[in-house]
Amino acid sequence: MISLLSIALLLGGLLAGCSGNNNEGSGGSASGSESPSSSGASSSEPAAAEPTKIKVFAVQEPNIDLATNKFTLFAEEKFGIDFDFEAVPSDGAKEKRQISLASGDYPDAYILTAYIDQFSQADLLKYGQQGVLVPLNDLIDQYAPNIKAALESNADFKAFSVAPDGNIYGLPSYAQCFHCSYPNKMWLNTTWLEKMNLEMPKTTDDFKKVLEAFKNDDPNGNGKKDEVPLSGSTEDYGVRIVPYLMNAFVYDDDRNHLMLKDGKVSSSATTEEWKQGLAYIKSLYDEGLIDPGAFTQNSEAFKKIGENADVQILGAGAGMHPAIFVNIDKGNKYSKDYNAVPPLTGPNGVSYATHDNGGVAPGAKFAITNKASEEAKIALIKFIDYLFTPEGQTNAASGLEGIDWRKPTEGEVALGEGVTPLFAPIPAAEGEAPRNAGWSGMGHFYMTKEYRDSFVQGTDIYDSTGYERRLYQASLLYEGKEPKELFPIWALWLDPAETDEASMLQTNIRTYIDENTLQFITGNKSLDKDWDSYIKGLNGLKLDRYLEILQKSYDNSTFK
Repeated sequence: MISLLSIALLLGGLLAGCSGNNNEGSGGSASGSESPSSSGASSSEPAAAEPTKIKVFAVQEPNIDLATNKFTLFAEEKFGIDFDFEAVPSDGAKEKRQISLASGDYPDAYILTAYIDQFSQADLLKYGQQGVLVPLNDLIDQYAPNIKAALESNADFKAFSVAPDGNIYGLPSYAQCFHCSYPNKMWLNTTWLEKMNLEMPKTTDDFKKVLEAFKNDDPNGNGKKDEVPLSGSTEDYGVRIVPYLMNAFVYDDDRNHLMLKDGKVSSSATTEEWKQGLAYIKSLYDEGLIDPGAFTQNSEAFKKIGENADVQILGAGAGMHPAIFVNIDKGNKYSKDYNAVPPLTGPNGVSYATHDNGGVAPGAKFAITNKASEEAKIALIKFIDYLFTPEGQTNAASGLEGIDWRKPTEGEVALGEGVTPLFAPIPAAEGEAPRNAGWSGMGHFYMTKEYRDSFVQGTDIYDSTGYERRLYQASLLYEGKEPKELFPIWALWLDPAETDEASMLQTNIRTYIDENTLQFITGNKSLDKDWDSYIKGLNGLKLDRYLEILQKSYDNSTFK
């Protein structure tokens, strides 16, 4: 989720649902227009004579003052609420939330920002079963028609929301990001490709030949061998080079190296195909086609390569989107040169793309505690239900109509192909003060792909106003390339008695796999001599036990 926050900051004034930063003019919304993602119903009623005072623990992002925020004031008037915010900054938010719960001095409700902090599934079960967090089932059934409709029509949302005991102890941030759901993309310098009369690579052999040409044939034309054929980073999700390349041999989810076949979970990193993929990546490394820094550097160092001051030197960059390694704002020098490479096909005909839930994290960003009065509970659930309408969701996340969004005009085009545009952003003027008209990520509740597709987006994909469209179109090259069966680790509810054990095993096993992957690629370990020892080490870390816990959780889930 940290990487999603970085994306939000990078996209700035683009699609509101992606950046969520209303204070930088990223708005966009509907004015009550019905969206494919919502019934459009409003559960608001005339406000009571005396507003209901509700104490809320909230994460306050930069440039937002919740007490004076225009959306806060709008919501208070609309729903008869007087918010008493315990507003904490992003830094240390998790610790402060945990302290409030442990001390017993907790509020009536929590409204969090998922990419900063939220309740984990284990938290929900723990505090729900202790009675600290109250089940929302009856409240939703009686007072929240839009949330109820979402639960009935969206199986994924329901799986994220409903605990194994049938209770809903909190609501997640269901913010689907299409381009985020295919995180491991490869961006190739197509200007160099055309200059050297090469075609877009389709196979692993083709890709290697392109990298060789980038290294040896002086594509930047300065007479020096200063080109970096391929680079990446280790800092963020989606920027590591291994998953994209490994997916031409065996499926790599880039997080836990898990795959599913015939309903059984296993580790990709123990297969013969994984070993073959490592051998291929090692061959690129041995020939100097991979920047060694790709395995150690942060995003800042990666971007210095992509934005090299003297001359362009980067041939290919791994990343969810190119703004990770090149500037995409006006006047950028190199951004338009990089275009997405479709998934490569390996020697055995394998061609996968890493696919996940597109930014929907398990857990909950909203919960009501047992300190809330009945009146407060009802007011809160009606308010949150409003955020499950297009108008409410966009007002909360992006800002109010006329400030951060407007109705589209004739000729404006939605992000989704063939979709009627419903929401148009009002960009911030240069030097404009923060608008403080929305809650940004704190307002992210129910943003389906259909909802996001209906935002107006520029048609020039190489202009910053069309960047989201560029990512959307690139992701279409990866769509459908995921395996038919995916292990949904992101949404599984583990047995509370096994959560700590699974977490420890997960950390140890992933670290071991990643460390050994690097050692095999760089030659510090031999694939011929050390492979059996590597497998033995995984067994010693109780890989079988880890898979057993996951299998049990999967078998008890609704994803089968």
